[in-house]
Amino acid sequence: MNATTSFLKIINFLGLFFCVSLMNAQNIDVDILRNINVNRNTSLDGTFRVVTNSALPISIATPLIIYSVGLIKKDSTTKNTALFIGESFVVSAFITTALKYTTKRQRPFDAYTDIEKGTAGPGFSFPSGHTSVAFATATSLSMEYPKWYIIAPSFAWASAVGYSRMHLGVHYPSDVLAGAIIGSGSAYLSYKLNKWINKNSNEEQKVLKTTN
Repeated sequence: MNATTSFLKIINFLGLFFCVSLMNAQNIDVDILRNINVNRNTSLDGTFRVVTNSALPISIATPLIIYSVGLIKKDSTTKNTALFIGESFVVSAFITTALKYTTKRQRPFDAYTDIEKGTAGPGFSFPSGHTSVAFATATSLSMEYPKWYIIAPSFAWASAVGYSRMHLGVHYPSDVLAGAIIGSGSAYLSYKLNKWINKNSNEEQKVLKTTN
């Protein structure tokens, strides 16, 4: 009986601790967003709208342009690079969409009246889709072209996209952080998957050559 009571006390304590931690995390999330959005320089709203609206066009155009170059030069390596970047975009978009409709987190401007909405923000909040595809593009591009003059501007742009979502009041900091992790993770996952597929393909070709 004493053991059962002690166990129940521990469960209750852990449950209470989890709830308090969750509430504190939510409070920190909102406080950071308020500092960014409520106290923002409104003269920069137009600039950040341009930045935020660039996420999808750049993420789509990047693999298309690289693939076109590969076609013109008849370079299969360049075409494969474009496919990898495109795959990273698709994977990140899929994961983000799935999580949005699973978590169904309310947009901050709907939940808090002092958060000002500076751009379109339909659907659910978690995670940030714009940030996700931007970081997927930046990460995959940097993995294929590991030069500082590619890496630095790519991640500067992706980070600016993430910040713009908070500046314009359509995402919490945790949404943006999750989007960045999902985007970068999607690029890494796509890279590993392609590497595994290519390895198996090469092994099959070797087997065919030896049997012939």
